[in-house]
Amino acid sequence: MLTKSKSLLLGICLTGLVIPFSLVANSHHKASASHEVSVSQLYADSSSKNLGGPLARELQGKPVVVDIYSSSCSACRTLAPVLSELKERYKGKAHFIVFDVSNRNTSRQAEAKARELGLGDFFAKHKSQTATVTIIDPNNGNILSQDRKNANLNAYTSVLDNAIAQR
Repeated sequence: MLTKSKSLLLGICLTGLVIPFSLVANSHHKASASHEVSVSQLYADSSSKNLGGPLARELQGKPVVVDIYSSSCSACRTLAPVLSELKERYKGKAHFIVFDVSNRNTSRQAEAKARELGLGDFFAKHKSQTATVTIIDPNNGNILSQDRKNANLNAYTSVLDNAIAQR
């Protein structure tokens, strides 16, 4: 049985979880039946839009597209053709990184790769959010866009085109 103070705390915690989701879902794109959620607007207004500094030297000069992937994730399979098209269209113009979290072994490899590239904290925070595609400015660590379960090619091309034009 919950005491009055535990019940109040639970109510506050639940309210804190529901409000940010509703802000995300309504502030940028309406969530579709497939639960597509874009958090680009949330990051535009949030202090968490920066990863804390520049990424690794080998990533400098081109926008970085990070994909959190799992072989058991149906949304990841839906995104695969979109990401393939992006890789082809932006070959030599953007860096593409896939963090495969399909199993313990691939997750450990992804974690090591993330630390090496200056994305260790980002990986730790997002490794459970498969089908997340994040576009980052490597020079300052700013998150330019972050979408989850979004197979809309234009959502990514507009951000990449803008980032490339500003170079």
